[in-house]
Amino acid sequence: MSSKNLVETAKELAAFSAVEKHVTKDIRVLGVGSGSTVVYAINKLKELLEKGQLSPDLVCIPTSFQSRGLIVDAGLRLGDLDENPDIDITIDGADEVDSKLNAIKGGGAAHLREKVVASASKRLILIADYRKDSAVLGEQWTKGVPVEVTPFAYKAVERKITELHHKNSFQGASASSAAFEFTNPVVILRPAVNKAGPVVTDNGNFVFDVKLGKIHDPASVETVLKMIPGVVEVGIFSNMAEEAWFGKEDGTAYCRSL
Repeated sequence: MSSKNLVETAKELAAFSAVEKHVTKDIRVLGVGSGSTVVYAINKLKELLEKGQLSPDLVCIPTSFQSRGLIVDAGLRLGDLDENPDIDITIDGADEVDSKLNAIKGGGAAHLREKVVASASKRLILIADYRKDSAVLGEQWTKGVPVEVTPFAYKAVERKITELHHKNSFQGASASSAAFEFTNPVVILRPAVNKAGPVVTDNGNFVFDVKLGKIHDPASVETVLKMIPGVVEVGIFSNMAEEAWFGKEDGTAYCRSL
């Protein structure tokens, strides 16, 4: 089996395992994340729906244009946060998960809506393949922390982030950890593919990928970046997930929980 097929099989295993365990008939409102692994979660939900193993009242809350389309195409019931502000559980992908289940998300530029839905959920379950399992954030995912910014402020935000390493202390973080995390940050405005200019999110914003190296204090980094005026959301999900499923190369899946 090719390495690509191994990865896709691992994604499918993680998604199927999480859905089978958590999406039972008593689940009424389900948050549906974004990304390639979530495609397999939707496939499993469709299968369970056809077998009559889901609640007929199940409502799915999308986190992106992508997940909205997947929900509709699968014949699942589409809902929104206005009518369903209390979500039972959200299943979402991740770009990287550390040993304490902190995660980096936003490789697909959907982290604002993903975080809103996750925050409205009683439980957040992450699904990913074996490449996303790390001891420390930034170990495997080296593209940087996704930071969504309003276009009006993007140059000002870029300057503020690059200047962070000049500071000796930061609000919401200890001086020692923050100084380490923000040593010479590299800020890249994410370019669009097959379009001139930057990526534009579902919310009409731009995305920076901020390279910080290994992140040993995710909560502090998240707070520092979020406090910059013009930053809409940061793709660090600290202290939010309670469980993460990873598909392995050998055709099995394993779970890490708090």
